[in-house]
Amino acid sequence: MDTQPLKQKFLNWQNRLLGYISTSFLKFRATEHTFMIIVAIVIGLVGGLGAVGIQFMIKVFQEIFWGDWNAELDYIRQLPWYVKILAPSVGGLIVGLIVHYFATEAKGHGVPEVMEAIALRNGVIRPRVVVAKLLASSICIGSGGSVGREGPVIQIGSSIGSTVGQFLRVNPERMKVFVACGAAAGIAAAFNAPVAGALFSVEIILGDFSVANFSPIVIASVMATVVSRHFLGDFPAFAVPPYELVSPFELIPYAILGFMAGLVALLFIKTLYSLEDFFDDLKLHTALKATIGGLLIGVMGIVVPNIYGVGYNTMNLALLSQLSWTTMFGLIFIKILATSISLGSGGSGGVFAPSLFLGTMTGGFFGLLVHQLFPQYSATSGAYSLVGMGAVVAGATHAPITAILIIFELTNDYKIILPLMISSIIATLLTTKLKKESIYTLKLIRRGLDIFGGREINVLRSLRVSEVMSTNVEVIPPDLSFQALLEKVVNSPNTQFFVVNKDKKLIGAVSLQDIRRALLDQDYLADLLIAMDLANPDIPRVTPSENLDMVMKIFGKTDAEELPVVDQQDQQRLIGSIHRKDVIDAYNRELVKREMTQEISTSLKMLEKVQAVDFVDGYMLHEIPVPRSFVGHSLKELNIRNRFGVQIIMIKRKRENNRVEQFIPQANDVLQETDRLVVLGKDKDIKLLKYSG
Repeated sequence: MDTQPLKQKFLNWQNRLLGYISTSFLKFRATEHTFMIIVAIVIGLVGGLGAVGIQFMIKVFQEIFWGDWNAELDYIRQLPWYVKILAPSVGGLIVGLIVHYFATEAKGHGVPEVMEAIALRNGVIRPRVVVAKLLASSICIGSGGSVGREGPVIQIGSSIGSTVGQFLRVNPERMKVFVACGAAAGIAAAFNAPVAGALFSVEIILGDFSVANFSPIVIASVMATVVSRHFLGDFPAFAVPPYELVSPFELIPYAILGFMAGLVALLFIKTLYSLEDFFDDLKLHTALKATIGGLLIGVMGIVVPNIYGVGYNTMNLALLSQLSWTTMFGLIFIKILATSISLGSGGSGGVFAPSLFLGTMTGGFFGLLVHQLFPQYSATSGAYSLVGMGAVVAGATHAPITAILIIFELTNDYKIILPLMISSIIATLLTTKLKKESIYTLKLIRRGLDIFGGREINVLRSLRVSEVMSTNVEVIPPDLSFQALLEKVVNSPNTQFFVVNKDKKLIGAVSLQDIRRALLDQDYLADLLIAMDLANPDIPRVTPSENLDMVMKIFGKTDAEELPVVDQQDQQRLIGSIHRKDVIDAYNRELVKREMTQEISTSLKMLEKVQAVDFVDGYMLHEIPVPRSFVGHSLKELNIRNRFGVQIIMIKRKRENNRVEQFIPQANDVLQETDRLVVLGKDKDIKLLKYSG
C-alpha cells in the first residue's frame, strides 16, 4: 500500500489546523481588552497556585529540618541546641548553591529584581527564576532563615506573568502589565487581600495608576485570592484583635507611634544594606557566605527562637497582647539583625513580613506603655501593634496606600483607618525626608538604576558594549618609530592607537594629545621616540558584557574618545574598541525606538476611527485598500518599499462571517482582494501606491 498520499493528506490537515490556530490566536491577540482580561485571569490563577505552593513547600522543609510540619515556637524551644544551629546552617548552604549555580536572581528579597526587569528588560524575567525562587525561599524559611515569604511570592508571581508574556510574544507594554498582574496575584494570595495586592502592584511595581493597566491587575489579584481561599480557607493572615478608638486624645500617641515606626524602618534599611556590603566584601564562595549566615542565625536562635522563619506566631502573640514590653522592645533589634544577616549573607526571602514583624513589636511595646500610663484613654497594646504593623511597612516601602489597605483588609473594620492613616503617613514623611529611597529602590540605586528619575541611565544600562563596539581597531607595535606613527595619524580617522605586543596583548594606548605634546620636541626627539615611549599603560579597559552607562562614566572621567574592549576571560587581549560617539548614537537610537513603539501603538488605535494619521516629520499612517494589480502577488515580488518608499506595517484581512484578522506582514504573504494595508510613509508616496493599480 502506498503511504505517500496518506502522509500528504495528514501534512495538509496539520498545516490547515496550525493555520487555523495561528489565525485564531492572532485575532484573539488583536482584541486588546478581551486578550488582557483572559490572560490576567490565567496569571491570577497560576500566581495564586504559586503562593499556595510556597506555603506548602515551607511546611515540607520545616518537616525535613525540624521534624515538625508547623514548627511552632514551643516545639522548637524543646529541641537540642545543635539542631537549632544545624538546620539554618544546612539550609543556608543549599540556598547558596541554588543561587550560585542556578539563578542569581533568587538571592535577596526579590522585589527590586522585578522592578529592575520592568525598567531595563521590558519585564522579561527568566522562567527558571520561578523554580529557583520557590526552592531557595522555601528552604531558607523552612530551615529557620529570618525572612518573609511575601517577597518570594511577589517574585514568583511576576516571573509567571513574564513567562506567560514571553510565551505569547506580547509587546513590552503588555509584558510589563503581565508582570504587575503576577506581583498583585502573589501579594493578594499571601494576605488574602485582593485590593491591597492590586494597589501594591501599581504603587510599587508598576508605578502607573492608569485604568487600562489597573483593570487586568485587579482581575489577577481577585483570581489569586479565589485560589488562595479555596486551598487555605477564607481566614486573615493574623489573629487580629477587636479594635476600638477609646478616646480622640488617643490620636496623639498614634502620631508619636508614626515617628517611632519611621525610625525603626530607617534602622532596618541601614542595617540590612550595611550587612549586605559586609558579606559582599568577603572573598568567599556564595554558598559559604550563606552557610555562615545560617550559622549565625542558629546561634541567635538558641537564645531567641522567635527569629526563626517568618515570625507570624510571635506576631499573633503581640497582637493578642500576650508579650511583655521588654520582650517586644528587644525583638525589634534582634529581628533587624537576624533578617539583615539572613539576606545579607545570600539567603532568599522577603523584607515585607520582617517589616510587619518590626511594626507589630514597635506598636506593641509603645502601646503597652501608653495603656499603663493612661488606661482609661487608650486601647490595649494589640491595637497599637496593628497600627504599628502598617506604619513600619509604609515607612520602609514608601507605599502608605498599600500599607493602609493591607491592615484594613486584615481587620475589615473602618474604625482602624484614622489612626492607621496618621501613623503611616507620618512614618512615610519621616523616612522620605531622611532617606529618599525605599528599602526596594535603594538596592537599585546602589546598582546605578534610578527607577523614577534616571531615564538616561536606564536606557544606557539596558545596552551592552558588545552591541556598539567596533572590531576594526588601529593597532601599532611597541617599536613603531615616531615618524611612522605620524604617518598613521595623518591617514587614519582614529583618535586612539592601541599598542600591542607580538602576542597580541594590549600594552597601552597612544592618543592624539600624546602625539601633540611630542611634536613640541620633534626636532630633538623625532629620531629617538617610539610608540612605547608615548603609550599610556593605565588606559581604562571595558569588556563586551559591561553596560553603556559604565562606559559613559569612564568617558566622562578620562576625556577619552575611544576605549579598548578586551576579552572577558583574558583582559590583556584586545578584541575591539568603543567610541564615545557610537555610545551617544546608540542611546539616541534606543530613545527613538521606544518613542516610535509607543507612537505606532497610539496611531494604530486612531486608525480604527480615521483613515489617515499624522506620524512624525512629514510621515503618515494610512489605511488603504490593496491596489487591484497587487492581488495574487507576494510582498517579496511587489518590492513595495523600494518601488514606492512606503513601509507596510500591518495587513487587515477579512475572514468568514466578516471577521477581520490583523497580522504583521511577512515577505511571502500573498495579497488578497479584500485586504486592507496599514502603511507608513510620506503622503505623496502613499497616494502613488494607492492609485498604482
